[in-house]
Parts: sequence; structure tokens; C-alpha cells
Amino acid sequence: MSGDRLGLILQRGGEELILEKVSDRFTVRLTLDLTSEQLSQINWGVWQCTIANAKIQLFKVAAEQLEVAMSQARADENVAFASHVYTIKGNPGTFVYLHDQITIQFAAGVDGVRIDAIASPFHLVLDQPVLGLPNTFVFLVTKQATTNPIKIANHLQALPEVLAVEPNILVQTEPHYKPRDLLYPQQWYLNHNGGNQLAPGSHISVEKAWDITRGVRSVVVAVVDDSFDLNHPDFQGRGKIVAPRDLKNNDFLPLPDDNDASHGTACAGIAIAEENATGIVGVAPGCALMPIRTTGFLDDESIEDIFNWAIEKGASVISCSWGASAVYFPLSLRQRAALTRAATQGRKGKGCVILFAAGNANRPINGVVNERNWPQNLLSGNTEWLSGFTIHTDVIAVAASTSLNKKAAYSNWGTNIALCAPSNNAPPGMWFQDAGFMQTQPAIASYQAGLGMLTTDQIGAAGYESGNFTSNFGGTSSATPVVAGVAALILSANPDLTAAQVKKILQETADKIIDVNPDPQLGLRAGTYDAKGHSQWFGYGKVNAAKAVQAASQLRAVASSGTKQISGKNETQIAIPDNNRQGIKSAIAISDTGTIQNLQITVNITHDFLGDLEIYLIAPNNQQVLLQNRTLGRRTTLQTTYTVRSQPSLKQLLSLPAKGRWQLWLIDYAPQDIGKLNSWELTIET
Repeated sequence: MSGDRLGLILQRGGEELILEKVSDRFTVRLTLDLTSEQLSQINWGVWQCTIANAKIQLFKVAAEQLEVAMSQARADENVAFASHVYTIKGNPGTFVYLHDQITIQFAAGVDGVRIDAIASPFHLVLDQPVLGLPNTFVFLVTKQATTNPIKIANHLQALPEVLAVEPNILVQTEPHYKPRDLLYPQQWYLNHNGGNQLAPGSHISVEKAWDITRGVRSVVVAVVDDSFDLNHPDFQGRGKIVAPRDLKNNDFLPLPDDNDASHGTACAGIAIAEENATGIVGVAPGCALMPIRTTGFLDDESIEDIFNWAIEKGASVISCSWGASAVYFPLSLRQRAALTRAATQGRKGKGCVILFAAGNANRPINGVVNERNWPQNLLSGNTEWLSGFTIHTDVIAVAASTSLNKKAAYSNWGTNIALCAPSNNAPPGMWFQDAGFMQTQPAIASYQAGLGMLTTDQIGAAGYESGNFTSNFGGTSSATPVVAGVAALILSANPDLTAAQVKKILQETADKIIDVNPDPQLGLRAGTYDAKGHSQWFGYGKVNAAKAVQAASQLRAVASSGTKQISGKNETQIAIPDNNRQGIKSAIAISDTGTIQNLQITVNITHDFLGDLEIYLIAPNNQQVLLQNRTLGRRTTLQTTYTVRSQPSLKQLLSLPAKGRWQLWLIDYAPQDIGKLNSWELTIET
């Protein structure tokens, strides 16, 4: 592979993304702190902004001056690191900024001496291990390095001792809603009895849930967003605010800046606004709020900081109404590990309930659309869309329905949508941001009926509207804290539930709303449910607080008087089709009628590059559990046993009937390398 090509391939989540250099900007990391005025006086180019969490300064220049300006910067003794800015091919509005970190996962048995021998020639210094991933470390790229982190990663990927390697990148965050119009000062989404643009049952039936619980302070909802007006009357009360954190300014006051609309204030109000006889009331008013302000950029460190803080400070539910400002964004090793750690180790091992907004582009969260009619032909032809956060196996991805019980026109969709919740209706809009510039995608010309969402706003004239509230909030941004609030009520009623059990309850008690109309922009029809009870538009349905909280309060662990062990084995060898999303399935039939108390799965697989594979267990009720994601890298043999302890996601299968047809599902996601399933075994305790 040529040196130029090595510098344009980004290793990411087991995939290779093609990068393109931006012709008119670059970044530097300085060894000293300068004021904005001092930065503006630097003559390499025109200083744009500081990316604070990475201590990076962004400069713009005329395209023909780029290389000269970067050479001048690199020659300065106060510059530790200078880099091009990139876009991801097919994502022309998404700027990628390089950090000075590289994550390397080494094969088992590679010791510290060999690790140092591998890292030293590239001038990498060991910084820290990655929690949850064996033999995986973060390295810093020092000033002595003559090659940028992308090229270093590609050189290292070729070594047999290295399973996976990724440079840390920064991508700007994108809130999943910008308020628009239509003021309706009613919280119709909680409960209503009909009215203008209100279909029967388009609310979440929260009043019946409140008959059981209105939430308790020990259940803490972490809302992760841009800022929070903590002086708002609806966020007051003893014990209401827990462990606030501002990652942007590195302090503990996540308050909005002068020009912030404070998207976080609106999201937090929907989930947990206090019941205080004034203003509004949240879905779970008795629960506590953990406000976490983001840096505004998504890189490995910032995601780790968010979820580590939530775990350490006792968050029960983590609500995220944002995503990457990118068409195609797979998660890195460290980002996936951070989410998994929160979902399995949070709440003293029961797991934090993690929710992400599906997004507002009216596009699949994982799929292909034949794009046309974009302004300036920004996207055209078959375009692959991927939202890495929403397809993470431990995440509840939330779509939006309307006050008429229809699909919200903007709401993203796909097989990974878990649920929907009420929100507004509007034409779709995907934002590509560059110093305040906003580029929208093809719009819907026709009016889309549906009420807006009333929630908290910054006090006074600041924020979305004058006054303390806004009545035109919406998007999947507002649907997500609705579900977060219901999850908090569930845990208030039954704190012993695992995160997986909460997700299961939410899905099993959801209302099967139906929309037979075609999508007004793409003409698709996906508002009905398949044989598994899933809809690409609505997931398993619209969240129903009353049914969910009632199910949680009635669910009791049944003590077993003794256990019985049963097992089955399938030794039929099956070839794994190369680069085939259908994969192969191998079945084991269990005839015992007992209830699962424990289980383990043993697999024997050979493959030229195991990093191509994902492995799932499918229960008799068609519930899928990810056993192995694409982190095995260059290994060629896998003989291992997955247990509830090693793979906590298996907890969601406990208490289910053991009887039925169990399947192991293997999918190869990349071309060239092939392999086979040699055998697998299932052992169940009932």
C-alpha cells in the first residue's frame, strides 16, 4: 500500500473508512496556552476556534497556501502536533480532526517488552489501558513522530501481534432537533383525552403509572447534552441535581453560554421536571437529574469521560439526544467499550439503561438510500448511512411518533430501532455544521400535521423562546427523554431489574401503533410489524408508561429450589459465507420445559481473519444477543465459552423458557477472508 493511501484509510470499528483531505484548513496543538487575541495574531492562517477537549486550534487558509502554512506551523518550537483536516468519503459535510492518541489491541501473549518494541519506532508513549478490552492500550503520539496517527495505525495493523488499531478522531456533535414552529402549551404527550390533532392513545398513559410511582430520588437520570439552566424552577428541590459535570469547561457548572439555546434544558425538562405546582412536570418528576455537558465533539476520550462519570456517580438511566454529524459513523473500540461498560457495570453490576435518539434525517440508522435532489448535489446515488451509537447492542434507539400516532416525517428508522415515543412533526433536516453554516437535505414541501412538545427553556429571554418554557420542541431529541423518564419510573418501581430487563419490559409493553401511509419524502411503507413484532419505523411500538411500570412492579424473582443442567451440541461443520450480511445459522433443540437460571455457549470457529465476524445467540423467542463483536482482529482460531459473567448481555435471557430452537448466527462483514463454524454447544441451568 502506498504512503499516500496509508494516510487516507481510517481504521474504525473493524472497518476501513476512506478519508479525503480538506484543502483550506488544518489543526495544531500548541505547547503553551494562548488567548483568543494571541491566536488571532498568528500568521500561519486565520484562527477559527479551539477544540478544547483535545487542546487543538483550527486554522483556515487559502487552498494553495495549505502545505506552506502547515510547514511553518510544524517548524515552530511551540507546536507539538500539526495535522490536515479530513472528511469521510461520502460524508462531505463531516470534518474529521486528528487527536494525538492511538488505541492498539494486541494479541494474547504479547508482553510489555514486545509492546514497547512495537511502539517505540513510531515514537508512541503508553498512556493508559482501555477498560474492558484485554491487552488494549492508549498511546500518545509524541512530537518526535514523523508520521501522522492515521499512517501509524495502518503500519501497525499489518503486524501479526496487533489485532486492531485505531487513531482517535474528533467529529462535531449534532443535536437531534432544532425547534421550529407551532406553539401548543399542553403536555399532550403525557396524557390527553383527545382534541385538535390528537389521536386516541397517542400519549404515553403516564397518569396510571404515577398511581404506582412518580419516581424516587435514588433513581438518577443522566441527561447528556450541550448545557443546562440549573436555575430553572422546575429543576429545584432537595436532592434534585446530582453530580453535575461540564466537560467543555472542565468544571461542575454545565450552564449555558450567552449564545446557547440550551438543548439540554429542554431535554431534561421532558424527562424529570419537578412536580412543584408551577410550570411543567416531567415523566419521572420524583427522580434526580445528573446534567452532563459535552465538549461538543465526539472522540474516544470525550465518550469515555461521559460514561465513566455516569457510572462512577451512580446514574441509573443515560439519555443522549445527539449523534455524530456524519452520514456514516461506526464507533471505535474505545467508544463501544465505554457504552458496554456502562450497560453492564453501572448500577453496581445491574447496568445503566442507555438511550440514544435515532436522529432526524428520515434515513436508516444502518442502511442504503439512493440519494438525489440534495442542494449542490452534496449526496447522490446509493449512499450508506450508519449511526454507530444507535446500533450498539446495549443501546435503546428511540424513534419519534406524532400526536396523530403516525411516523414523524423526520424520524430515522431501521431494524435497530427499539421503540418510539411521542414528539412533534416536521420536514426532515440533517445538519452539516461549519462555523455556524447550516446545510440542509432535501425538504418536504407539504405541511405535516402534529403538535409540538412543551418543555423547559432557559429562564427569561434566552433560549428558544421568551419566558421559561418552549412549546415547539420536538424531534427524536424530545422522544428520547420521554423513554428515559419511563425507564426511570420502571427502576423506581423495581430497582432490582437489570438494564436488559428494563429494555425488555419497555419493548414488550409498547403499543403497536400502525401507519399504513407512505413516507412523504421517500415513499417507503414501514409502519406495520413483522412476525417478530418489530416495525422499522416504530421499533416494538410506542412506549406505554402505565403498562411498563405495572409490569416492573409485578415482576418478582422466583427463587429456585434447585437447578438442573441440560445441554445440546451441534457438530455439523458449516462454511461462513464471505461478506454476507445474511450469515449462517446453526440450531440446537432443547426439549426441557424449565426456566433459565443460567446458561453458557461454547464455540469452535476457524477463520482467516476473525475480526470480520459478529456472533449472535438467538433464543427460541427470536431474541438476539450479541456474543462477539468485531474485535478479534487477526486471530484465526476461536475456541471459547461465553457465560453470563463474561457476556452480561446474556442476562436478558434469564427467566425465559429453555424449551425450543436455539440458534448460533455468524455474520462475515468484510470481503476476502473465509472460515467455518466447526461446532458449538449450549448448556442451560433450569
